[in-house]
Amino acid sequence: MPQAAAETADRPIKQAMLRAALGRCPACGQGKLFSGYLKVNGACAHCDEALHHQRADDGPAYLTILLVSHLGAPLLLAIYMMYRPSAMSMLIGFGLGAVILSLLLLPRIKGGFVGFQWARRMHGFGEGATHLEASAP
Repeated sequence: MPQAAAETADRPIKQAMLRAALGRCPACGQGKLFSGYLKVNGACAHCDEALHHQRADDGPAYLTILLVSHLGAPLLLAIYMMYRPSAMSMLIGFGLGAVILSLLLLPRIKGGFVGFQWARRMHGFGEGATHLEASAP
């Protein structure tokens, strides 16, 4: 019976999402989450937590596009109204800015998605958990 209670115990969502957004294992905060730019490791090298269950799919990309466009559009309008730059300079500047911001945000948002899934025990993250759930940071 104690194991069943441990399996249904709440995991800290905020802590798990923050750890994963920083590229660390949502369970222990020590091991690396990604083996490449967006490739999630199969398991944590530090605590052996299985991470292959994650199903982020297109969610991080949609959220990245939403954030970048909502940050870029008002800035684009403000810059145009204040300085009236040429169309080509705005196209180059904001195009480059959007690409760079997207590349910076995408792995962090995907990490947050994986951390949320782990904390909520989604997609098999809660099955057969035998090690300490959330160690101290």
